[in-house]
Order: sequence, then structure tokens, then C-alpha cells
Amino acid sequence: MNKNTYQTVKLDKGEMNVYDFGSVKLHAYKTNDYIDDEVFVLEKNGKAVIIESPCFFDNNRELAEYLKDKTVEGMLIAYHGAGGSFLPEVPKYATQNAVDYSENGGGKALIENFARTFGEVFDSSLHKITDTIDEGKVTIGGMDFLISRTAEAFDVEIPEINAVYTHMLGHDCHSIVAGAGHADSIIATLRRYMTKGYDLILTSHYTPEDLKDAETKIAYLENLKRIAAGCTDADGFKAEVQKQYPSYSGQNYLDMTAGFFFA
Repeated sequence: MNKNTYQTVKLDKGEMNVYDFGSVKLHAYKTNDYIDDEVFVLEKNGKAVIIESPCFFDNNRELAEYLKDKTVEGMLIAYHGAGGSFLPEVPKYATQNAVDYSENGGGKALIENFARTFGEVFDSSLHKITDTIDEGKVTIGGMDFLISRTAEAFDVEIPEINAVYTHMLGHDCHSIVAGAGHADSIIATLRRYMTKGYDLILTSHYTPEDLKDAETKIAYLENLKRIAAGCTDADGFKAEVQKQYPSYSGQNYLDMTAGFFFA
């Protein structure tokens, strides 16, 4: 499946890009919110499974309206635990470490920061996890999902469409990189995806990407480490990264990365 082969449904705020795999459709919801969230809906035989959740109230309403004629069988809540008012009656699936990340770890800190920054338009309530899952296969709505734990939460392989979901990629935007060790971890994950030959890589903050984009990101991460090694402070690091990648978006993510490399 080519990442650009989809039909677009324009919504009031966001848009839905629909990929048709035959028996399965992938609805990629581009929220157009303040943090460029992306939410994914897998549909098979009229049943739907959602990966991640919107976290702004207007997007919650918009996506709920879009899904009103589909039977939502469950939601996989990994890295984005906020948005708890969205479809509260639907079963929510997560690993225990993902729950801990949202309730007590780095996810909680991010949610609190977003709540302070965006105010009442941001839904800071947490999803109530009804089903704690482990690594391996879980079947929801007649579809198999393969769960792999990560340091913060979990990634999701979707064999029926030869795709994988992870938190961040973004081949032409900055990412949150928590130091050289974290960069190496991301690189190892992306190389594993390349070995497996996925058609699409789905992420929380970007439209679906492919393995060429993974190659681009690996080169960026390797260079990020080299730039950091040649700098003495966060400001110098940011200036050099911006010089080498002038068209990249995600300045706020670069700020956070600089903070990690030069704590």
C-alpha cells in the first residue's frame, strides 16, 4: 500500500484519510489540533478498533460523530492516555506500563503541561483502562493486533494491513529524543521495522509513513548525535540543528530534545 493512496474526507476541523485494503479499511484521522495528533481507526465488517485517542474536546466530538454508524469494539490506549471523555463506554486496552506512564510517569507530566498550556479546550481526563493486555496477540473486533512493550508504553503490529503503529517518526520534523541512548533505541526499532518490511508506519503525530521515511529518520538521528557531541550547550545545539534542517517542523520537540541532551 502506497502511503499516498487514500481518499480524503474533509471534516469541520480535521480530515480523515481512508486507505482501502479490501477487507480492512484504515481511517487515519488528522486532528489539526495544537500538537498535531493523529488517531487511527481500523474497520472490518462494520466493526471498528481505534488506536490512540484525540485529546481536545472538539476533536472528541468530531471523531465520535464520524464513527456514529460504526460499532466500535475497543480502543488501544498506548502513549496518549488523555481524552478520557471520548467514547467512555467503549472497552479500553493497554499494557500495565502504559497505564503507569499515563498515571504516574512521563505521560502524566506531559498531560499536566498540556493542560496548563491549552486550558479548558484540552481534555486532561484519563481513559479508564478496562482490559490490561500483555505482549503478544490480542484480537479485537475480529482483527489481530500484535503488542510489543516499549520503555513508555507499547507498539502495535497490524498483520492484516502489514503496518505497525509506534509513537513518533516524522521524516521531516523534529522528535522528542531523550539523549544519545534514546536515539540508538529509536534507530534499532526503525531498523527492525525495515527488516520486517512494513508497508506503512503509523504514528501519533504524523500522517502514515513508509520505510523510505524510516531511512530518512535514521540518518537524522545519527546526525543529531554527532551535532550534540560537537556542542557545549543547548542553544548551540539547537542553532546547529536548525541550520542543517531549516524546513523541519516541530520546534517544541527540538526544544525538549535539547533539554535532554544538555540537562
